[in-house]
Amino acid sequence: LISKTARQSEMYHRPVLIEETVRYLVTRSDGIYLDLTCGGGGHLAHLSKILAAEATLLGVDRDPEAVAAAEDKLKSVPQTIKILNSAFARLDDVIGNFGVDRVDGILLDLGVSSHQIDSPGRGFSFMHDGPLDMRMGPDAARTAEDIINGYSETELTRLFREYGEERRSKPAVRAVIAARRKKRITTTGELRDALSPALSPKYRNASLARIFQALRIEVNDELSQLRNVLPKTLEYLTIGGRLVVLSYHSLEDRIVKRFLADEAKGCICPPKLPICACGKTARVSILTRHVVKPSPDEMADNSRARSARLRAAERIEVE
Repeated sequence: LISKTARQSEMYHRPVLIEETVRYLVTRSDGIYLDLTCGGGGHLAHLSKILAAEATLLGVDRDPEAVAAAEDKLKSVPQTIKILNSAFARLDDVIGNFGVDRVDGILLDLGVSSHQIDSPGRGFSFMHDGPLDMRMGPDAARTAEDIINGYSETELTRLFREYGEERRSKPAVRAVIAARRKKRITTTGELRDALSPALSPKYRNASLARIFQALRIEVNDELSQLRNVLPKTLEYLTIGGRLVVLSYHSLEDRIVKRFLADEAKGCICPPKLPICACGKTARVSILTRHVVKPSPDEMADNSRARSARLRAAERIEVE
C-alpha cells in the first residue's frame, strides 16, 4: 500500500527547470544545500541523485503538509537530510535550528505547488469551489475571506491593481462590494461568481487568475517575505556558494532582478569623487545575465512551467 504522504509527495510542485537549477546551484558534490521552498521534496530528490553521500540536504517549507510529504519522499536518500516547517523569511532561526554556519547553495522556488492549487480546501484556485482561505501555512494572520470582506474599496482596488496587475480592478472591486453587502463571501465559487460579471468575457479566466494571485500574495505577505530573505541568503552562503531563484510572475522577478543587480555593484559614488565615500562593495557575481526560461518542450510537457523565470548568482569575497 502507498502511504498518504507518499501519494501527496507525488502531487506537489513538479520541479521546473530542474537541469538548469542544478547546473547553477551545485558547486561541490559533498556540499550543504538548502531549499527554502522544498514543497514535496522534488528538487531535493533530484539533487540527491547527483550529490555524494557525504552531502547534506536541508529543506524548509511553510506548509506542514508539504513538510510531511517531503520527509516521506526523502526518507531513503543516502545524504544527511533535515526538513523544517517554517516561513523562509525566518532564515536566521532556520539556520540556527539546522546547526550550520554556512551553506554552499540556496534555492528559492517561489511557485505555488500543484497540490495546493488542486486542493479545493486550500482555496487557491477559482477553478475549484472551496473555502476562501489561501494560507500557505498556519502562521498566516488572515485568510482571503478576511481580506475580501474586510478591506475597504480603496484597499481592494490597490491590491487588485498592484499585486494582480489587473486592468479592470475598479469594476471588479465594485462587484465584490455589492456582493458582500448582500452576504459575506466565504467560498472561492462565491467570489468567482461575484467577479465574473465585471470582467471582460474574453479575458475572464486570466483576470480571475490575476485577482486570486493578488489575494494569495496579500494573505501570505509573499513580496515582503521575499524582500526580507534575499539579503539574508548572502549572509549564509559560503564564498563561491550559489543562490538560485525561480519566479513565476513579474512582481517576484522584478524584486530578484533588482536585488541581484544592486548586490553586483561596487562603489556607487559620483565619478568626480577622488576616493570612495559610500563604502559599498559587490557581494555577488550574476551568473544569468539574461533570465533563464523553460524550453518549448518543457512548457509543452508541463503547462505550469510557462511563467517560470530563473536567476542565479555566486557569492564573492568582499574586497
